[in-house]
Amino acid sequence: MFTNNDLLTSWLTNLADVDPRVGGKYELFWVPEEKENNSTIGCKITALEPGKLLAFEWKGPIFYKEFMNVSDPLTHVAVMFLDSPEEGHTEVHLLHSGWRKGEEWEEARIYFVKAWAKAFNDLKQLVETRSAT
Repeated sequence: MFTNNDLLTSWLTNLADVDPRVGGKYELFWVPEEKENNSTIGCKITALEPGKLLAFEWKGPIFYKEFMNVSDPLTHVAVMFLDSPEEGHTEVHLLHSGWRKGEEWEEARIYFVKAWAKAFNDLKQLVETRSAT
């Protein structure tokens, strides 16, 4: 769900170009016609242990681009997968780190708390729909 381009476009983004290997691209595009904006263009996978861990760099939307997308290092997302065989599902935990101090950074952090919550809700609905068929 996090490294398959087709699946990513079913719950998180409009276009995905992910190369699932450490150092590979993790590029998502919400407005594919404007790839320099509202995307994670240039972001890379920093860690990958299939079925257990995925970590990658992250950029913000156009309204945070001026500070978030030029910071060094960029913000960072780590996704952990915890199998629960007795319950028949996988728990997914996400940590988005690398936030700096300041009002604009706090606004961006709060934006992403809400954005990730919506994305996970969309993912949950997709999984439930696929499980029902």
